[in-house]
Amino acid sequence: MFSNYKRKITRSKIFITAFLAVVMLLAILGQIPAIALTPAKHYTELEFPPLPELEIPEYTRFQLDNGIVVYLMEDHELPLIGGRAIFRTGSRFEPENKAGLADLTGTVMRTGGTSKHSPDKINQILEQKAAVVETSIGGTAGSARFSCLTEDLTEVFGLFTEVIREPVFAPAKLEFYKQQWQGAIARRNDDPESIVGREFQKLIYGAQSPYARNVEYETLNNISQEDLIDFYAKYFHPENIILGVVGDFQTKQMRSLITEKFGNWQPSIKAVKPPLPNVSQAQVGDMFFIDQPQLTQSYVQMGHLGGKLDNPDYTALSVMNEVLNGLGGRLFNNIRSRQGLAYSVSAYWSPNYDYPGVFIAGGETRSDATVPFIKSVNEEIERIRTQPITKEELTHAKDSTLNSFIFNFQDPAQTLSRLMRYEYYDYPKDFIFRYRQEIENITVEDVQRVAQKYLQPDKIVTLVVGNKEAIQPPLSSLGNDLKITSIDITIPEPS
Repeated sequence: MFSNYKRKITRSKIFITAFLAVVMLLAILGQIPAIALTPAKHYTELEFPPLPELEIPEYTRFQLDNGIVVYLMEDHELPLIGGRAIFRTGSRFEPENKAGLADLTGTVMRTGGTSKHSPDKINQILEQKAAVVETSIGGTAGSARFSCLTEDLTEVFGLFTEVIREPVFAPAKLEFYKQQWQGAIARRNDDPESIVGREFQKLIYGAQSPYARNVEYETLNNISQEDLIDFYAKYFHPENIILGVVGDFQTKQMRSLITEKFGNWQPSIKAVKPPLPNVSQAQVGDMFFIDQPQLTQSYVQMGHLGGKLDNPDYTALSVMNEVLNGLGGRLFNNIRSRQGLAYSVSAYWSPNYDYPGVFIAGGETRSDATVPFIKSVNEEIERIRTQPITKEELTHAKDSTLNSFIFNFQDPAQTLSRLMRYEYYDYPKDFIFRYRQEIENITVEDVQRVAQKYLQPDKIVTLVVGNKEAIQPPLSSLGNDLKITSIDITIPEPS
């Protein structure tokens, strides 16, 4: 036994010695590639080939007799098929006293089962096939999607159709997700970044605007199963749907399957098409503050109402965004790197498809740097309005914009989704290609022109979430006539 023990010790020593020798050898050899791979040129001297031309893959578009618009795009690289339906709806159409209705309708539509399958049965079938069927409703649209293996298409697409056409909105599931919402409401003031984002939207759009209002305990209590059924009936019908499918299928067979499953669906007698909500800026030019004594840093958002993507100056504004932002942008270089005033900083003209977006600037900074940070952001906004950018900045901004542009088309699913989105919001099919061509033609003068026209310092509203005692100098030092209003974010209890 003892000799065996000695042999084990000897083998262990040999192993350790060999291991250390290998480690030392790797350490020595590891230095060789570093020498061999020393670049022959500085990174600024590197040359890259021109960006490839973008081409939309072949696709088929048709419309069923009942009004459903369908896009089909074959992609046989993998034995997978995925599809998405967009519905003309959104939380912006829910009643103010029932905020949360659209979200709950979109969630329980899938999780509440159908007239033919219980929720558990649907989950079981999908899990066995590693397939997905999901539904949701956001601010401006509803969505349903599926994905599956090619061999499972018929069964999974059948479930996808059922979920869209025959949801039952099970009361137990509704109550479950209402409780989840209640938990989210209780926690919504835990994260200062969420607070500043939420409350800033209220300052821009108004606290009661469908683009900014909160879901509350009271509004949840007002929502019943009948409300979900009624909301569904108003917006989920054939004339309100754009359906796209991409993947490993033959167009003829896919078209037949869609016609079989959706072709006999008749419009709802409750169908409505309400006008879009009006939008105007709620607060202008003032400063607002939310005191959070536990914080050691400030969260700042500032800006004003913006515009839409179909603005003819959108491309020039995109280049302006790039000049301001990113690793080579003015805000990062001047405010974060040189002055050390920010953990993060940005400023974007951020448009929407069919209602005005915002111009929003801000970031996170130390409590004692809050005032200098706000001053510096305002100075950069004024500088880009009043002084032409350099040709080097223009070239860098245009190259960055065009280089990132290619990633919008990495696979056919992205391209198909974009085509569907353009049709949903009534944009021309070649919108994205016109965008690329226009970017190439933007000049220094274009950037200054749009900065002067669209960045409006007198309309900028500023929100700070931070520790009042730690913000020194105080916010009042930003101006003698500055009006600072405190915001109460206490969560209202149900009546």
